[in-house]
Amino acid sequence: MTMEARVGVVVEGGQRALHTATAVNNTVVDAGNRKLLQQQQQQQQSNKPSLNQKQGGSISHLVAGGISGAFAKTCTAPLARLTILFQIQGMQSETAILSSPSIWREASRIVNEEGFRAFWKGNLVTVAHRLPYSAVNFYAYEEYNTLFYSNPVLKRYKGNASLDVLVHFVSGGLAGMTAASATYPLDLVRTRLSAQRSSMYYQGVGHAFRTICREEGFWGLYKGLGATLLGVGPSLAISFSAYNSLKTSWLSHRPNDSEVMVSLSCGSLSGIASSTATFPVDLVRRRMQLEGAGGRARVYKTGLLGTFKHIFKAEGMRGLYRGILPEYYKVAPGVGIAFMAYEKLKKLLSSVPN
Repeated sequence: MTMEARVGVVVEGGQRALHTATAVNNTVVDAGNRKLLQQQQQQQQSNKPSLNQKQGGSISHLVAGGISGAFAKTCTAPLARLTILFQIQGMQSETAILSSPSIWREASRIVNEEGFRAFWKGNLVTVAHRLPYSAVNFYAYEEYNTLFYSNPVLKRYKGNASLDVLVHFVSGGLAGMTAASATYPLDLVRTRLSAQRSSMYYQGVGHAFRTICREEGFWGLYKGLGATLLGVGPSLAISFSAYNSLKTSWLSHRPNDSEVMVSLSCGSLSGIASSTATFPVDLVRRRMQLEGAGGRARVYKTGLLGTFKHIFKAEGMRGLYRGILPEYYKVAPGVGIAFMAYEKLKKLLSSVPN
């Protein structure tokens, strides 16, 4: 009896210990589950503001890009018009009169014949084109960058100077082609309005659209798109990659310099570099856009490569760089202002509560 009582006590004690351990284990599991649930809830809550931040960042990129591009184009509109007028010299005998044209002489002619406001001829459609173009351009550039750096392989090497230049180069080229394709008809109309001299064949933006569609068909609005994409892709690729490389190098040596001065200077240099490399393509693009404008006879009938050959044969290598000087005068401040305004507006808009 004594032995059985002892065994019963031991068994009962073991059962109590087992129940106690089970209860403790359940308590620990419940606490772990509650902690895991709290962590998931916190993660979900933290994801909401990050989504808002992404949306706010996208909007700030769009708005900052559009405003900065329109502002820069308005500031440099006179030089842009001079560039177009120089580029189209040689298309017709009437525009090839000046054997040694000069910027000052052409500017004086515009003032005397058309008035000072003529420097901004077509600027309304320029702004109408530049707002969506720059908005899409800068937005697409940021998105392409994010897309490339989200790749696990590229993400591992982020910060590598050579890879960063390559990513900025490809992102800039793709962004430029995306923006150019989306807004090309406005660019063509802007070119034709800017190229008009004393005779006004197109009476405005709406009239130009209607006239081109009636006389040249709907695809007349996309005349020269191939040359545009061929030029704008490398141009924006060089511009964005050069800007980011110059800015990174500058700030690594002089981190206390003014952000405005750095953005303006690096943007100007990147614009000069990209224009030098792609100017012949831009010149061919302008001339192809003006084919048939105002009901005039066509000059180039052999496509992109044929137009290159025609200009080179008739005008030499200098013909492919006709208007490069006013282009430098335009692009140096223009690209500098665009990058500077974009950086400042992006920072300003990102600080505004969503």
